[in-house]
Amino acid sequence: MSYIINKHSDTSFFSKQGQKITIDKVIFEHSLVECHSVVKKIVQDIPVDIFRILGIRNLSAFIGELFAIEFANKSQGLFINNPHQDGYPDLLLMDKNGKVFFEQLSQERRMRDKSPFSPFANGGVEVKATCGSVPTPRELKKTGKEKPDMGDTRIEVMKSYDWKAHHRETNNLIGILWDFENTIPQIVAVFFCNNLTDNDWGKIVQPTEGGGRTTSVSIMSRQGVKKMYKNWIMIKNDDRYIDFVNKYNKDNLISK
Repeated sequence: MSYIINKHSDTSFFSKQGQKITIDKVIFEHSLVECHSVVKKIVQDIPVDIFRILGIRNLSAFIGELFAIEFANKSQGLFINNPHQDGYPDLLLMDKNGKVFFEQLSQERRMRDKSPFSPFANGGVEVKATCGSVPTPRELKKTGKEKPDMGDTRIEVMKSYDWKAHHRETNNLIGILWDFENTIPQIVAVFFCNNLTDNDWGKIVQPTEGGGRTTSVSIMSRQGVKKMYKNWIMIKNDDRYIDFVNKYNKDNLISK
């Protein structure tokens, strides 16, 4: 699987202390490769359809978590994964200040507390994944198509994409778009933005009794998605994905 790399993308961001940090683009590339390797090994080693068991929502979260793990592993100590499952951000910046904060928390035996890791005082980068949205079965039936099942490639009917968060504070974000290829989840595009604001996230929707969600959610706005698009990092060398992302953002920034 080959990818087009954006040589002009900006992979820098600022720590909470005002320090400018630039992420080596190779980290994005190597993390993607490792993610694909791990997913393929899961398929080979687990004798059940683990993806169907997880379901699309949990599988998407898994892809994001896996990428974050590999990203930290490939960053040569620049980032570590947030030790708290519900912490923010996913990748904690371990520059000089970050190490001091982290060591202090360790000495105070607060590693299992959520509060110092949500948010982390030195900041970092959040990671979110999506496989896009497809029309309802009823809508697809009108065009003679069926809604993609687990493992089916979605790009032929994909109509939109965005990312979701539990709050509107996310500013530095790695956004992942993925799809199935030969029944296996594969990352097809990676984006990065270092200047998201509250206005780039929708109103927080609280869970309702009997509803499908158990946590609050904020959906990225179209302007937020456009910001991510303007700083695309890499995309699968496949006209279907390039054309879809360009068309959805009403622009033509990505080309072979």
